[in-house]
This record gives sequence, structure tokens and C-alpha cells, in this order.
Amino acid sequence: MQEEKKEELKVVLSPEEQKMVEDGEEMALFLATLNQMGFLAFLMAVGFVLVKVRAVPGDCASLLSKLENNVFVPALVMGTFMTRFTRDSIENLGQYLLVGLIVAVIGMLLASLLGRCFSRERYIRNIYTYGLAFSNFGFMGNAVVQVLFPEIFINYLVFTLPFWCGIYLWGVPFLLMPSQEKKTGIRDWLKPFANPMLAGMVFGAVIGVCGIPLPDFITKGIGTLGDCMSPVAMLLTGMTIAGIDLKKIFRNVPVYIASVVRLVMIPLAAIGVLMIFKLEYSLSLCVVCNLAMPLGLSPVVIPAAYGKDTSDAAGMVLISSLMSCITIPVIFWVFSVLIH
Repeated sequence: MQEEKKEELKVVLSPEEQKMVEDGEEMALFLATLNQMGFLAFLMAVGFVLVKVRAVPGDCASLLSKLENNVFVPALVMGTFMTRFTRDSIENLGQYLLVGLIVAVIGMLLASLLGRCFSRERYIRNIYTYGLAFSNFGFMGNAVVQVLFPEIFINYLVFTLPFWCGIYLWGVPFLLMPSQEKKTGIRDWLKPFANPMLAGMVFGAVIGVCGIPLPDFITKGIGTLGDCMSPVAMLLTGMTIAGIDLKKIFRNVPVYIASVVRLVMIPLAAIGVLMIFKLEYSLSLCVVCNLAMPLGLSPVVIPAAYGKDTSDAAGMVLISSLMSCITIPVIFWVFSVLIH
């Protein structure tokens, strides 16, 4: 869409005038991204304060997490697929799935190598490996793409499917769970795929492709529940951060290094590769949106359930979330300048 607009302008504008328009578009994207990150940071701060002043019950974060994963995210995904997953879009979405698979595999391999640089202790090394392999492409990524690039949101959801598979098949069972809790049978491996988000995707895809009409109150209800995903996700992030020992984290140098690698080096390297291979603009945008996000909450929530030390993971969540308010707008600006 952006490329089509640029091509139309080339017909009526001089090269100097066209460059001014393009510069304006790039700056507009930077400011829009900065504004969205400020909005998300504000919601995280609200969640943080609510916990610190004890304005919410102690189990509030657990409740919000269940609502997020079982209701709001599935509703968002289902609503998107209901309206945008059509027979005409199926063929085009295949390339997003393929490129997503390639990026996910490369990312997991590189993370396995880089993770060894952060600690000799296996558990800590696994935490850094997970953080470098998987960004917060779900909660944070969905919140950013849904607002800034709504026209490619369904493409982004399809692109991230291989990353979800990587989390279910490798990230959680091999990196975050204790060895005695690891999966042993086929049933254990398949169980994570029977989740509300994927169910919402399947139901939404069937409704979209078949053109099944739904009552207006159901459509509006699904849309409203999906709209809750972003604010609740950020409140949940802030509440999680509120339980962190801040003094200990701010003295932990490796979490800063890992955050810079996650937020700056990885997306910039990806942009360099995209300049060489010259993929379709929206496909390139999905790659960058995925890789530019901070660390998610899984490395904190899952090990904590088994009584593990989560200080390094919590540090990466906090530091990378704070840094991302600046790095994401900058990365998107660099992308808009270099990728045409």
C-alpha cells in the first residue's frame, strides 16, 4: 500500500519534491510509533503503580493472564481471521508462513550460539537463549502492529505461527521447564497446540473462507473483547515488573547486553539481510515487527511456577521493555529509510 502511494507520487512530483514527501512519511511513521510506545509504556506504568500501592488483589496478575490468554487474544485473532482470511488471501499468506519458518529456525540456531556467551550455568544460559530466540511478538507485537499497520495484521499473525511452534516444541519444554518436567510422550508434545488462540484462528479462518454470516452482536462482542488485548497485556507486564527486585536488576550488566542484542543488533542485522534479498515490503515489515520487540513474560512466569530464580529473566523483561520505547521507533524509522 505504501509503495503504491509512492509510485503514484512519482508521476506528478519532481525528484526533490518526492524526496520531501518520503522524508515526511518516514518521520510520520517514527512519530506514530513513538506515540504508540508511549501509550503502551503508560499502561505498563499504571499496572506497576497499581501493584505497588496495593490497589489490586495479589492474584490480579494471574487472573489477567488467564483472561488474556483464554479470552482477549483468541478474540483478537478470531476477529481478524473472520474479516480478512478469504479465499483470495490464502495463496498470498503462504509466503508469510514460509519466511516466518525460515526466520524462526535461523533465530533459534543463532540464539543457541549466542546464549553460551552469557553464562556457564545451564539454567541461566537457557534463559538468555530463549530471550534472544523469541521476542514478545505476541502481546507487544500484536499491540504495535494492530495500531500502526492494521492492513498487514493478518499477515503478521500467519508469519508468527512458526515462532509459536518453536516456543511450544523447543523454547518452553527444553529451555524454561526443569528436566524432570519435560515432555515424554506424543500427547505431551501435542497438548500445547490445543490452546484458545489457535482455536480462535481455526474458527475465524473457517468463518472467513466460507463467508459464514454471524449475528451483529456476536461480531461486535468478539471485536470488543479483542480490543482489550493490548491494554490488558501492558497492565499485566507492569504488574509483573512490580514484583521485581529493581536494585538487583539494574546492577546486572548481562541483561543490558542481551537487551541491546535483542532490540538493536538483531533487527538491524535483519534489515541488512532484507536489503539484499528485497522481499515484498509488507513481508519485510512483518520480519522487522517480530524481531524488534522486547522480551516476553514466559521466561519469568514459567520458571517461577517451578520455584526457579527469575532475576535474570525479569531483568531482561524490565530493561528491554523500557529500552524498546525508544529502540522500536528508531528501528522502524531505519527500516522506512532503507527498505523501499
